Amino acid sequence: MSYLTVGKENSGTIDLYYEDHGAGRSVILVHGWPLSSKSWEKQVPVLLESGYRVVTYDRRGFGNSGKPTFGYDYDTLAEDLHKLMTELDLAEATLVGFSMGGGEVARYLGTYGSDRVEKAVFISAIPPFLLKTADNPEGVDGSVFDGIMESIAADRPAFLSGFLSDFYNVDIFGGDRVSDEVVRLSWNVAAAASPVGTLDCVPAWLTDFRDDLASIDVPVLVIHGDADRIVPFPASGKRTPGLVKDSRLVVIEGGPHGITWTHADRVNRELLNFLGQRVQAAQPFAANPT
Repeated sequence: MSYLTVGKENSGTIDLYYEDHGAGRSVILVHGWPLSSKSWEKQVPVLLESGYRVVTYDRRGFGNSGKPTFGYDYDTLAEDLHKLMTELDLAEATLVGFSMGGGEVARYLGTYGSDRVEKAVFISAIPPFLLKTADNPEGVDGSVFDGIMESIAADRPAFLSGFLSDFYNVDIFGGDRVSDEVVRLSWNVAAAASPVGTLDCVPAWLTDFRDDLASIDVPVLVIHGDADRIVPFPASGKRTPGLVKDSRLVVIEGGPHGITWTHADRVNRELLNFLGQRVQAAQPFAANPT
C-alpha cells in the first residue's frame, strides 16, 4: 500500500492512499463523492490492458486516506492532486474526474496549468457551476444542498441508502445493469468515509469553475448521462463544452449518475478512443454549441 503525506493535523499526518500500476502514458482517475478509488473497478483493468499507466487515489477523508477535519475545499483538494502529480513526476498525463472529482480536475488545471497534463475527461462531473444564482440561472437551487446537509447530519447512513439508489437509478437498472451487491458495496465504502468530510464536501460542490474551464488549453472529453439524478445534465455536462476551447460532449441516453458502472462498456470505449487520439496544436477559441 502506498501513501503520500500532504499535510498534518495536530500530532498526526494527513496521508493520501494511492495505487500506481502499469506502464505507458499516465491516466489519473479522480473518484466521486462519497466513494473511493474502488469505484473505478470497471475502468482500471481496461486501461491497463490497453497499455496505460493508471494512477488512482483516495481523496482525503475517503477510502484508505487520512480523515482530517479540514481541507475539503477545492483549493486544498487540487493541491493534494498537485502534490501527487509532483511526487510521481507524472507528465503528458490525462486527468479523469468523476462527479466531484471533476472539480479537482478543473481547479487543478485552472491553478497549476497543463505542464504535466495532455488531456482531461469529465464524467458525470459537477462543473461548471451547480448553484443557481442571478448570473447562473441554469444552476440548482441552494435549498437542495441545504437539504442534503441536513439529511447527512441527521442520519448519514440512511441518507446514503437513498442517495445511492438515485446514483444508479436502481428503480430502472437494478438487477440488470447494477446488482444489489454493487449498491451494498458502494454503501459500505461510503459509510466508512469521514462523517466530517462527507458533510464538508457538500459546500464545495457550489464552487464556481467557469474561469477554471475557460483557462483549459488541452483537449477535453465530457461524458454525462441525460438521466443523471445527482448532477443534472442541463446544469453541468451540457454546459461545460461551451466554456472549454477544445472539447467533445458524449451524452449517454438514459444514463444515471453512476455510468462508470451501469454503462461501463460505453464509457470505456469513449475514454479509450479519446486517449488514442493524437493531440494537435491548440486552435483559436471557438465556443462549442450546447
